[in-house]
Amino acid sequence: MPEGNKTAVIFDVGRVLYDWDPRILYERLIDDDRALDAFLRDVVTIDWHFQHDAGRDFADTSAELAVLHPQHAALIAAWGPRFNESIGPAIAGMHDIVRDLDAADVPLYAITNFSHEFWPPFRAQESHLFDRFRDIVVSGAEKIVKPDAAIYRLALDRFGLRADEAVFVDDNAANVAAAQALGIESILFTDAVDFRARLATLGFPIAA
Repeated sequence: MPEGNKTAVIFDVGRVLYDWDPRILYERLIDDDRALDAFLRDVVTIDWHFQHDAGRDFADTSAELAVLHPQHAALIAAWGPRFNESIGPAIAGMHDIVRDLDAADVPLYAITNFSHEFWPPFRAQESHLFDRFRDIVVSGAEKIVKPDAAIYRLALDRFGLRADEAVFVDDNAANVAAAQALGIESILFTDAVDFRARLATLGFPIAA
């Protein structure tokens, strides 16, 4: 049995289970590298996108941004309908870990900062993986984003878990610290080899 009362694993999604980078989409639409760098730096910024994770509608955020950058209106408009194209391949080794844990009947959950609009088509596209999860809390649907402690409390309540029963993995140090502060064993993701070893050390039924 896992160490102590730990029985479940809670995953982040972006850059833990799948790569994500707006460059993956926009390098298909902007040929010039300098123009691409400037567009990603000054127009579709991470701060702008964070509004979607917090629950704002793309129709509103894109209209506001197009007013500021009318010369880029068409490129801005592509963000929503083509968002899945900004999601890269599976992170090496991580889907194997999900399958191994699921095969051992370890309850799997996720907490992801993700738009309430962009999540459903991505979830449907990747059902082969996400069907293994018992529940997933999506920030855009809740209008609460990591690292706000409220999203972890909501997730634990919905998952039916105590903090000391869960292990959480995320690539963002602030998100990890926030979960740790609530008593959730939390791992800063680096790669699948390290994560697998950490799970084995904690007593989960998985080969290191």
